[in-house]
Amino acid sequence: MHGAVDRFKTTIDHLTEVSKLQKEHDQPAITIDVADVIEGVRLDLLPLMEQAEAELEVDVDSCPTLSFSKKNLRSIVYNLLSNAFKYRYPNRPARVRISCHTEAAYDVMQVQDNGLGLDLTRERQLFTMFQRYHTHVEGSGIGLYMVKKIMENAGGKIEVESEVGVGSTFTVYFRR
Repeated sequence: MHGAVDRFKTTIDHLTEVSKLQKEHDQPAITIDVADVIEGVRLDLLPLMEQAEAELEVDVDSCPTLSFSKKNLRSIVYNLLSNAFKYRYPNRPARVRISCHTEAAYDVMQVQDNGLGLDLTRERQLFTMFQRYHTHVEGSGIGLYMVKKIMENAGGKIEVESEVGVGSTFTVYFRR
């Protein structure tokens, strides 16, 4: 019974976060140092990185700053990096690369990993609330949903390429 109550509380907390996201989509855009945000997230994820024997390569020299909501950028980076470390392939250290470049009207951030990979025949479900591809790792199923909503609210988008057993690349398009 206590477990069910705890799960229900967690669900309510997640729905509250999604509700806040809908209300906060007009967050002011400011110029943000991308490397600083990544470093802050890296420090928060150190225990997970150590557990995954992870290596993080950061290459954001092509777009060192973004005009975006700092809170929302941090949420995007946190969700993508934590997923890359959590869903690592067993028996090999996690290798994750986060990079940035410009493309037409967008600044483009990519998070590439050598993890479990995803069966993209179910891609529509990937960005749906409470949907999870891999259930052997703890998670809520709202992280990618929130990233997608943040990007849509800001006039951007997120895409994914993946191969099962090889890894995934999430590409986030920030409108300039």
